[in-house]
Amino acid sequence: MKIGVRAHDYGKMEIEDLAELLQKEGYQAAQLALPKAFKGIEQYGDITLKHLDRIRKSFEEHQIEIPVFGCYMDLGNPDEEIRTNAVETLKMCLAYSKEVGAKVVGTETAYPHLTKEEKQIWYPFMMDSIKRVVEEAQKLDAKLAIEPVYWHPLENVEAVLDVFSQVQDSEHLRLIFDASNLLEYPEDTNQELYWSQWLDKIGGYIEVMHIKDFCLDDNRGYVPARLGEGVIEYDTIIQWLRNHKPDMYLLREEMNPKSAGEDIAFMKKF
Repeated sequence: MKIGVRAHDYGKMEIEDLAELLQKEGYQAAQLALPKAFKGIEQYGDITLKHLDRIRKSFEEHQIEIPVFGCYMDLGNPDEEIRTNAVETLKMCLAYSKEVGAKVVGTETAYPHLTKEEKQIWYPFMMDSIKRVVEEAQKLDAKLAIEPVYWHPLENVEAVLDVFSQVQDSEHLRLIFDASNLLEYPEDTNQELYWSQWLDKIGGYIEVMHIKDFCLDDNRGYVPARLGEGVIEYDTIIQWLRNHKPDMYLLREEMNPKSAGEDIAFMKKF
């Protein structure tokens, strides 16, 4: 397994400085959301070929792979203008991902926390957007990776299987698996069974895993935690990785630089 990090958790830096820092910290890989990670890039429209060339060269020099080119868009929004912008931005980033050698372009399927009724309304819009972006991925021989989140239209195993059934192209459409985004009721969930059900059914589509942990405050609010100190029970996930995907990218999200060493050590146990 290859241990990586969401790069902008270290703040916004010059391209070369960030690549050097990640190598010194001990990472093998990074998820890059360019407007969040690099100085001089405020939005995706600011990206130039010079930026992409610098990124590719710097990250190759420091032996940091780029499994995910982050471009999280509001794919299911019923507002046609918002949705069109999301699709076009993702198409642009698919081309950019080829330039920097990224494995996939990663996105969730919405921005806001949706109600049950809203998820149903947004779902067909999400599906249409995914199909449009995958068409571009096929032309470029690039990959789109979608990330399930329980408060988004792509909320559960059934939704994931439906998307892959409709798209019928698991070469150009992949999955980012983030356990923390799928565990709505940790206090009432048999996690051994829950993660087994997820991984047995959709494991073959997973390209990357996000690794994070959290606790709930008195109001059931989300509070990031060090790995192993929150509610996520990783034993079942670890065993699945060892048996089925020993070469998986593990990308730490919500990392606190002060405790990066402990988190890296935790992931090395995988």
